[in-house]
Amino acid sequence: MIHFVGAGPGAEDLITVRGAELLKRTDVIIYAGSLVNPALLGYGKPGCRIYNSAEMTLEEVIEVMQKAEEKGLDTVRLHTGDASLYGAIREQMDVLDELKIKYEDVPGVSSFSGAAAALNAEYTLPGVSQSVVITRMAGRTPVPDKESISSFAAHDCTMVIFLSTGLLEEVSAELIAGGYEADSPAAIVYKATWPEEKVVRCTVGTLAQAAKDNNITKTALILVGGFLGSPYERSKLYDPTFTTEFREASK
Repeated sequence: MIHFVGAGPGAEDLITVRGAELLKRTDVIIYAGSLVNPALLGYGKPGCRIYNSAEMTLEEVIEVMQKAEEKGLDTVRLHTGDASLYGAIREQMDVLDELKIKYEDVPGVSSFSGAAAALNAEYTLPGVSQSVVITRMAGRTPVPDKESISSFAAHDCTMVIFLSTGLLEEVSAELIAGGYEADSPAAIVYKATWPEEKVVRCTVGTLAQAAKDNNITKTALILVGGFLGSPYERSKLYDPTFTTEFREASK
């Protein structure tokens, strides 16, 4: 069995209980070495075989999985955050289907949740934004034209931008072209939940300079939107004048 496991945003104790238990008993771990905290490998049992997928191709990863399966061994494929976001798991699962190798997907805590925690922020503030756009800039890997950052920025909702720290001049230009003001609130969260976590608050227009001033060149999320500001409306959920399924509004 192959277990695709979300490693969480970084801190070794933010992997799920299920993910940690699988690591403790698995025979083979293939981990995304460029992003997964190596401290998580400490969950592995003595003698567990460990492979760093940052140094491997898809074909090499599948080969390790296939050989482990032939020997009756369990494999954990350890991805950063939650593997459903930029995890490249579909291409692995499709090959495993062809090979008739069983697998399961164990969700993890995404780094975008870790970044919000680092900021003590709520992405969906009443009266500000009730939607979160998770996206990335086009770079060496393209993005569909209809999913440009400027097109999403036109909605003026919360935006979480992955894999774009090296393109912040372009990110700022796209955000402004889409409708954000240059002084709209923004933040850069470097390695959310890791020991070396760094939080930088800035504006849409100063993203590139803020990253430069703080020596941040990669492994960071860009957060944009009014949720980083002050004004918002009180939630109806706990409003005494609002009736819910569980309580009557006060008169």
